[in-house]
This record gives sequence, C-alpha cells and structure tokens, in this order.
Amino acid sequence: MTPARGAAVQTKTITTERELEQLCESLASESAIAFDTEFVSEHSFRPELCLIQVAASGRLAAIDTIAVGDTSAFWKMLTSGDHETIVHAGREEVCFCLDAVGAPPKRLFDVQLAAGLIGIEYPAGYGSLMWRVLGKTLHKRETRTDWRKRPLSAQQIDYALDDVRDLELLRNRLYERLDKLGRLAWLQTETDAWLDELRASRQRERWRRVSGSGNLSSRELAILRELWRWREEQAERRNWPVKRVLRDDLLVELAKRKSADEKQIRAVRGMERGDLQRSLPHLIAAIRRGIELPDDECPQFVRRESNSQLNMVAQFLASALNSICRSAEVAPSIVGTSQDVRDFVAYRLGESDTDELPGLARGWRAEVVGNLLNDLLSGQMSIRIRDPHSEEPLVFEPAG
Repeated sequence: MTPARGAAVQTKTITTERELEQLCESLASESAIAFDTEFVSEHSFRPELCLIQVAASGRLAAIDTIAVGDTSAFWKMLTSGDHETIVHAGREEVCFCLDAVGAPPKRLFDVQLAAGLIGIEYPAGYGSLMWRVLGKTLHKRETRTDWRKRPLSAQQIDYALDDVRDLELLRNRLYERLDKLGRLAWLQTETDAWLDELRASRQRERWRRVSGSGNLSSRELAILRELWRWREEQAERRNWPVKRVLRDDLLVELAKRKSADEKQIRAVRGMERGDLQRSLPHLIAAIRRGIELPDDECPQFVRRESNSQLNMVAQFLASALNSICRSAEVAPSIVGTSQDVRDFVAYRLGESDTDELPGLARGWRAEVVGNLLNDLLSGQMSIRIRDPHSEEPLVFEPAG
C-alpha cells in the first residue's frame, strides 16, 4: 500500500545480516514490495551487486550488500509469500534473484513493460516514466558513482532510494490504465514470456554474436565455437569480463587460421600477453577440437536470400503497424520489430522457414495488429492517406 501524501517515510540503511533478517521479517506480510539495485558490471564476469533499495508501505531501506555479505535472506523473502514485486526494467534484478535462490521474485510487475502496453514509449527510462505518468523530475546527481566504494554518503543513498521512492505509486497509475483498457491479462502474458526468455537466454550460447564472425566458413565457425566456450569458462572461473580473457578479433583471427600449430598461434599480433602464452595448450586443444569435428556436426551459417517483393511488402506493413499501434495506445516496439513484420509476411505468403505461427499472429498481438495486417495482405482492407499533417495520417477501410 502506498503511504498517504505527506506521511512520514522511515528510512534505514542495512549493514549487517541481523538487520537484513529483521527487515525481511517485517516485509514478509507486505502486499507489495518495490525494489531496485545498484551494481557494477564492467570489471567482472558477473555483475557486482553493491546496493539493494527497497520500498514498502512508507518505509525505505538501502541494503549495503558489500557490508552485509550474505543477502540470501532477501532473495528468499522475495520468492515466498503472496506479495507483488515491483521493478523497473528488472532484468538484472531477476538475474540476481535467480543466481541466489534459483527462482524469480513473486508476482512480478515491471513498470517499463506495463507502460509499453498503454502506449508509452518502450523501453522507457525510469525518469521518463516518472515525468510522463507522475509529473515528477528525478535528479541525476550521482550518475557517475562507483557503487563499490565505501563509505557511501547520505546523498548517494538518498539518490539511490529515489529509484524506489515512488515506484509503487507509478505502478498504481499504470495498473489503473491497464485495467481501464482491459489489458491486465496482456501484462501477465508478456511477463510470463519475458521470464521464460530470460531463463532461456541465460543458458544460450552466444558465440554467433562474436564481432566479425559473420563471414566465417562452417569449419571456422566450429573452431570459433570451441574457442568461445574456453573463453567463457575462463572468464567465469576468474570472474573477468570475457574480452579481458581474449578479444573478439583474436577469436576470429585464430578461427580463420584453422591451425593448431603453436608457432602460428604465437605469431598472431595480440597473443603476446603472458597469461595467453600460458594458456596456449588449452587454446591449441580448443582449436584442434574444432578442426577435428565431423563436417555434419559443424555449425552452419544460414544466409537469408533477399526477396525484394517480400521486403517491400514488409516495409509497407511496418508503417501500417506503427499507425495501428498509435491508434490502439500500445507502443509499436513492444508489439513487434521490423523482423517480426517480415516473418509475418513470409509466413502468410508461404515463404517462411518454419511452420510455427509468427508472434504477430498470436494472442493479443493478433487482436491488435495481426488480423488487420492479414486483411491488408489479402486485399480485404486498404490504406489511404487522410491528412498528411495529422498525427494519424493513415486510415484503414474495407477494400472495394
């Protein structure tokens, strides 16, 4: 429950495990818990959690995770009980929870996701949402803070707490609008899908995203994959950023050379570093695994053939999608990307690589845009420009 306007707000900084346990005990009976985190991710494999900010029923708490050490009590509390958990763009927050206790927070309500479903830009920053929905301005005093450094000043803690101070109030305003538009079920569907994708992405190998790998042959991709796996294992073991272990350009160069010869590897510019020299036996073994992999087990790089007619139709329908979304009060970017539109067109024209129904043809997306796009494709509906100076220049009407 959001405190009444003008009510005193209790603020506490948590620095011991006992204080954290007491906080969690007091939060266990809450119906809604808003939280955010401050972390540093540039210098390690795993983001380093530095502060947890919590708001509930007129109380604010800043959990100094570096001072406390073991924060598992907080994450266990978030995954139990029957409260709603309120976040903004909560990917990292959910990941911290998954890492700590293997489950996401209970009844997640992400205000960024909710805002997109009522026509506010997606993804919208927290400051933008605060201004557009509540008319409040967030100050940016501590945007360059290194949250690992101690002690934290009262000003820094107050700045961090600004990210949760009105988070429940923001949630309530968005909830009211979602309810009025009949879109609460949409939010649940999107939240469930987002959590499923987040879990899947944490298990997904991302070696195809190595910069410069787009033109590698099948054999070179096999070598790259083995080198990538070695790099990931080393980065996780040392808790280093992956590119500190071995840069992308070096991964690609070693894959292109297709050689497990030590002299050739040593000759690559950038491999002079002492720790890389000591890792040569492991690098050689990884390259050899890629070289020796049977042809039919090597990864394939599938290039989509360009279809100018399909692309032209998709571009046309992408403009239609934007117009439909504005009229329906939903952010176009949460409905679908230009690739989603292309996949929809390919499926409807029988040129899709898969039999799976495209996203724009399923659930609430089909209701909002998919059915109308399908009518446009089939010629049952047409588009004309009503007023080029209007905010909604396009009009959709039955053909003929």
